[in-house]
Amino acid sequence: DRHVHLPALQWPRQGAGGGQPDPSGILERLSIRGPVVGLYDAPDAAPFAPLTLPGSRACVFASLREWQRGETLHLTKDRHGCGAMHLLGVETRPREDLLRFLYEEEGLRADAELMKAWLDQAPHYVPRHENLLIGPLRPAQYEYLRSVTFYVNADQLAVLTAGAGYYSRPGDIPPVIAPFGSGCMQLAALFDDLEQPQALIGGLDHAARKYMEPWMIAFTVTRPMFARLCAWADDAHSSLHTEFLNGLIRAR
Repeated sequence: DRHVHLPALQWPRQGAGGGQPDPSGILERLSIRGPVVGLYDAPDAAPFAPLTLPGSRACVFASLREWQRGETLHLTKDRHGCGAMHLLGVETRPREDLLRFLYEEEGLRADAELMKAWLDQAPHYVPRHENLLIGPLRPAQYEYLRSVTFYVNADQLAVLTAGAGYYSRPGDIPPVIAPFGSGCMQLAALFDDLEQPQALIGGLDHAARKYMEPWMIAFTVTRPMFARLCAWADDAHSSLHTEFLNGLIRAR
């Protein structure tokens, strides 16, 4: 196994004293070897040590190896790297320069007007506190958790997508979405509502993918969806424990 494992953590069982749900059933059953990463919005960065700081204009996902080593990326409005606009609401370049970069240099829309229309409506995450922290899950800091990202392969993604819809009813918020946007937008800003159970298929920003293994797809979930997935894993009747998955495991 060439993948680096995160340090073992002690997980409270789901709902125990309002503590963080336990994802170990998901990780073990699906043999997830990629990092499991939390986005935290917290008043104090100290409990997330060891910390790493972003380089100038550095992509958030350049810290992937640090996450695998148990370190947490620390972002503030004064030290933010490339994720400033979509994670912190900090404009780091004139709007016309950004539009020219996205359309003329990177070719992300068919014409400048389409690119401008997307940029005009692109959502931003609004922080509650001074510190955004991205790194290994910290169960003791669960109250500040905003999203959880599993880095998975296509088979694992298929099973997690089924799990995300396990408790969904017609008319509910869509359990899984895959909107266009930068990798850092996919950590929080592109969700319909962070207070609702929803999952987002990410890792689709090819500017960020150079920091990932080729097999990696990001499956990012809100905190309510994280709780649902942990409950799904504990339900012996769910598709995580039936022949569909057994057959897939045998085939691999």
